[in-house]
Order: sequence, then C-alpha cells, then structure tokens
Amino acid sequence: MTIMKFGVGQPVRHVEDERLVRGAGRYTSDFAPKDSLYAHFIRSPHAHARFTVGDREKAATAVGVKAIYLASDFSALGDLPCQQTTLNSDGSLTPLKPYPVMAAGEVHHVGDIVAMIVAESIVAARDGAEALAIDWESLPAVADTREALRPGAAQVFAGAPGNVAFDAHIGDKGGTDAIFASAARVVRIEIVNPRVVANFLEPRGAVGMFDAESGQRILYAGSQGVHGLRDRLAGDVLKIPPETLRVVTGDVGGGFGTRIFIYREYPLVLEAARRLHRPVRWQAERTEHFVGDAQGRDNVTTAEMALDEKARFLALRLDILANLGAYPSQFGPYVPWLGATMATGPYRIDSLFARVRGLYTHTLPVDAYRGAGRPEAAYVLERLVDQCARELGVSQEAIRLRNFIPPDAMPYKTETDRTYDVGDFAGALKRCVSKAGVADFDKRAEESRRRGAIRGLGVSSYIECTAWDDPETGSLSLEKDGSLTLLIGTQSTGQGHETAYAQVVSEHFDVPLDRVKVVQGDTARVETGAGTGASRSIPVGAVMTARASKELVGSLKELAADKLEAAIADLEIGDGLVRIVGTDRSLSLAEIAALPSAAPERLRGAGSYTPDMATYPNGTHICEVEIDPETGAAKIVRYTVVDDFGFTLNPLLLEGQVHGGIAQGVGQALMERAVYDSEGQLLSASLMDYCLPRADDFAPIAFETRNIPSTTNPMGLKGAGEAGTIGSTPAVLNAVADALWRAYGVADIDMPATPQAIFRAIRKAETAKRASG
Repeated sequence: MTIMKFGVGQPVRHVEDERLVRGAGRYTSDFAPKDSLYAHFIRSPHAHARFTVGDREKAATAVGVKAIYLASDFSALGDLPCQQTTLNSDGSLTPLKPYPVMAAGEVHHVGDIVAMIVAESIVAARDGAEALAIDWESLPAVADTREALRPGAAQVFAGAPGNVAFDAHIGDKGGTDAIFASAARVVRIEIVNPRVVANFLEPRGAVGMFDAESGQRILYAGSQGVHGLRDRLAGDVLKIPPETLRVVTGDVGGGFGTRIFIYREYPLVLEAARRLHRPVRWQAERTEHFVGDAQGRDNVTTAEMALDEKARFLALRLDILANLGAYPSQFGPYVPWLGATMATGPYRIDSLFARVRGLYTHTLPVDAYRGAGRPEAAYVLERLVDQCARELGVSQEAIRLRNFIPPDAMPYKTETDRTYDVGDFAGALKRCVSKAGVADFDKRAEESRRRGAIRGLGVSSYIECTAWDDPETGSLSLEKDGSLTLLIGTQSTGQGHETAYAQVVSEHFDVPLDRVKVVQGDTARVETGAGTGASRSIPVGAVMTARASKELVGSLKELAADKLEAAIADLEIGDGLVRIVGTDRSLSLAEIAALPSAAPERLRGAGSYTPDMATYPNGTHICEVEIDPETGAAKIVRYTVVDDFGFTLNPLLLEGQVHGGIAQGVGQALMERAVYDSEGQLLSASLMDYCLPRADDFAPIAFETRNIPSTTNPMGLKGAGEAGTIGSTPAVLNAVADALWRAYGVADIDMPATPQAIFRAIRKAETAKRASG
C-alpha cells in the first residue's frame, strides 16, 4: 500500500488540540444536568479510630440539605472489588479485607469516608457537614511498610495476622541459594521506592442520574475504560444487571492508571440520585485527591546479585515488601507480583528467587500507577547493576554489555516465565552511549569541578511487558456525508487516541483526519472494550482499527464495483475516492453511501484483536546531573533516550508519551513523596507540601527510536505509554549516586533525592572521612 498523507508513520499533530485549546472540551465537571444536587463527603481526620455520629436529623435541617447518608444506609451495596489477588506460596488465599463503600464505626486511613451530605449547592452541603457532630476515639495506627511487620505493630485486619495480606514467591529458592553460596562475589542493596500521588491535571468527579420510569442509571465520570467500570460497579457493588447502568466518560485530564479503579463516590452518587430522583454531582478538590484516590509504589526491597569473577550475573535474590494500604484495591495485590515477573530485566540471569509480601497499613490503598510494578522492578534491578559495577570496578556500560541477553538468543524465556520475542539491548545501549557523548563525560565532570559542582552519569537499560490478554472489538462505519466513525472501547486520557486511530483509518481511505470521528467512553454506543492500561491502546486498538478498516474497504469496493461496472481487483482507494485504476472514473465515499444498495450493514466494518502474548518495549536512558555540594541541589543537565517500540505510528505522539513518562519518573526520583507520620497522618496532602516537576527541572531530551518490530503484534507495535517512567527513575538516581560516589565514595541514597537528602549524604560522608583521619 502506498504511504497516505495522513497515514501511519506520519508526524501528525493532535487533531483534538483545536477543540481542547478553545475550551470546547467536555470533562466531567462540565456536565451539569438541570436540577442537580451536590454531594460532599465527610472524611476521617484519623488514620485509625472508632467513631459515632450524632443527631443527623438535626444536621439535615440545615438550609438546602436534602439528605445525610451513613454506612447503614448502604448496607445492601456490595464492597468495592479486588479484581486480581495474589496467592500465598502454599497456594492458599489470605482472606481479603472488605472494602466497604463507606466506613461503619471504624476508619482505617485518613480520608476514609464516614458520611455523605447531599444539598442544593456545594456550600449548603458543606454547611450540613459542619453541623453533623462526630465523636472520635483514636486507635493505634501503623503507616510505614517495615513497621507493619514488627511484633506489636497495630493490626489493620484480623484476617491477616501480622498485617501480611499475602506471602508469595517466584523462582527456585534452593537452586538460587546454592549459586549464591558458591559465587565469587555477592552484591547487596536495600532500596526504598517511596509512595507517590498521581496528581493528574483534572481531579476526579462524578455525576449520578436515575430514570425512575426505565430503571436506568447513568454515571458520568472520568475513567480509563467505561466497560470494566460498568461491569464491576453493576455486578459487585450495585448488584444490578450491567445493561441497566450506562457509564459515560468524556474528555479526561490525565489517568496514569489511577482512574481505572472503582471509587466509593461512584456508587454513592448513583444511589443518592436514585433515592432523591434528581441528578447528584460531586467534584473533588485537590486535597480530596490526596486523601481519597489510590496512591502508587511504596515498596521496600532487598536485592542481591551473585556474580562470577568476570562480573557475569549468575543469580538474583529479592525480598519485596509492598505496602497495600488499608484496603485491597482493585489490582493492588497483583501489582508487586507483576513487577517481580520482570525482575531480571534485559539480562541473562540463570536463577532467581523472589519473595513478595503484601502488607496492610493504615494508609490510603495502593494500586497501579504508570507502569504498575514494572517501574519498581526496573528501579531495583538498575540500582543493583550499578552497585555491582562499582564494587567490581567495571564501567556502567561494560557490565551491562557483558550481561545482556543477545539478539540471537531470542525468543528468550526468563526465569519468571516471560518470553521476549525480539530485542537488541546492546545495540540500544551503544547508540545511547554515543548519542549522549559518554566518551567526553570526564571533560564535562572536570569543568563542573572547576565551578565547585560535582557531576554524575546514570545509565538505565529497561524492558517491560505491555498489551497482553484482553481483546478489543469495535467497528468503523461510513456516514452519509462521506465521513467515517470509529467505535472503540479504549479510553484516551490525553494521549491523542483520536489522532492515532484516525491515522490508521486514513491509511486505508486516504482521507483527512478531521473526516474520521472516534467514539469512545460510552457503554450505550460502544458495545465492548477493555479500556486503557498497560500501554495496550495503540498495540491492541490500532490492530483492531486496521482490521475494521480493511473489512469496510472490501465492502465499499464491492458496492463501487457494481456501480462502476468494474472488477473489484481493478479498484483502488486514493484521496477519499474509490476509482478504477488508471482512469478518472471514481465514486466518492459520500456517493457510495448514497447508493440504493448501501444497506447499513454494508457500510460497516467490524474488527477484533486479542493478543496472544505481550509485547516487550525496551531501551536505554542516560542522564547526567550536576550537584551543588553547598546546597545539595541536583540539576539534570543532559538526558538521552534510545527506545525500541517496534513500529512508530506517529513520531510526535510517541515522543510526547516518552517525555511525559520521563517527567513522572524524574518527579519521583528527585522530589515526589507521600509522607505519612508514625500515626498515619498524611503530611503532604496538598501541592504546598508535595512537590511536582516543572519545565525548568529538565534539560532538553534527546530521543530516538531503534525499532525492531514485535513478532507478537500484527503491526509490529510495542506499547509506549509507560516506558519513559520505567527507564527514567533509575537513570536519574544512578546519576545522583554516581556523582556522590565519584566525589565522596558514597552511593547509598533513596528517592526522592531532594536537596536536603543529598546535602545530608554529603555531610555524613565528610564527617565519616574526618573521623577516619
């Protein structure tokens, strides 16, 4: 097929930008049904406490208040589902802690919902909340991951003694221990991956509606997929047939995994709307996001590598403690297990044993956050690889090149049963080293020293798994005006899906992108969908779209062949026309749609794609930082990336995804951390206390691809949405550690490497040096 002007591979700008920048976006907060009521939730100020609620009838007399609801009012509702659990090593399942829609008599984290006020205005709802008396009895709490395991720690759930939600393992313990016992060298690190808050641009909101005549419920909410939300919400919580619940998602201002889940506010606004026979709206404030939405990461990992005398990796041993928070969130117990399955990364490591324990604490639940376990795994591994290089006196590049899985070993099955189909990890590293000017690093480091600064170089080579299992089905239809409408069940949260899918359609019809309408986010219009997560939308959705396009092309050629009295084989599509090759005889798409024989089913192409295996994007990030020893401030001065995404559908969209992922990884590496005190109070519950990266925190990012098409994806695509985050965090921290090692002989520093943390590490090293004479 000839390359179409707007087809795949072209660097087309977002078609949705024009609509969004002129204020024509339609986010949840823009949807305001007539006669709406407003919901406000009373949230616990304590991490662990018993409580009693005073006279709510008196509070309900406040002006404008329509209802005050407590947990007892929702006893018929089911708990929020934990969709993916992790079994213990013996195959058993520790009972899951119930996750009710509202706390009843006892709260388990700051922000736990204890009451719902519905009123004529948000001001009236808040006044009603002020009038409701609640008595609190504070109870012992535990927030820290390691503290949760200590004897005598406060217990979160009686069904999980010692706060252990699960204790699982991957690999061969006996064989791994034997290799360690005879290894020439063993390198060990302990790594803290701190808790982070998603902080998407648009805080969550929800609008619940109920039609008494039909019994139909409608939920408007920003999500990462309406079908999964509908099915779980209807079946597990509301206990109604899924077809009686319509879920609608409009434009969404960021997701990062955190919008996938069912949150308490969704069934609650729906129930309130049903009972009050009026729409009920709720819109979170930023602080509610901090205390009400699932958070990410929060692991403590001990990692050991066994090596031979030539610095070759022999075996890997991990002990992972994963903080799940107060309740098991939808995918929370699965996330650390998923990460452990990618523990060996791009390296040939012949034996592995990983122990993975999930722990309850009196904190917000933890769940999937951009990368969902894979960033945690890559961070531990790449920090360990760098420590191996330091202790064995080998360069960062050399130790990686010595241990990469070679291309001729593909397909390669890891010790965690992952099968990498293709990859040239050494090629990506070598190109990145060249592009980053690593050969001249010492000159740049010397120049920094002359200015009183120190400089470090950080390398990170990663591989991740994306786009597995879940199918995607949809359809492409020709409209009477000659435009095309794609129905698809993935969900854009800012990635540019309208552009990317339109390019796939244009590849087959050669029409401008504004002639393609992408419909998503409505269970009443789109029959099925697996939503967006695990970087699946383009690798899965684009294949489905291509198949639907091909089917529609075939149908339209049949219609045109009858009208033009030509053989189908003599027809081609170009410039939005179906024409006889080598002639000027043609039909426009609108003319075909108007043909008497053009029944609706002949103007529609269906598509479906179910991945048989995951795809494995990979690459190398190299970061340089410069640190001011007097303040501890670290500044990124150079950043280089070489990635393998199999095939590039749109270079501009791809680079934007990588840049955005790097921004989140850099944020976690240098500044982001959700801080809980020993009593479970969230001390960083606003943007006054929780630091996010800004444009001046970055150097220009030099990015290129070195693609090797995936053999498990029909278009050769590999998922790209999470890769930037996975590769960047270890690259930045390795650069900080490298700078400290070169200047002070110390590389032991955890995220976030804030100026205070770096300053303390420097002063500690200087004090130790003076003490040793």
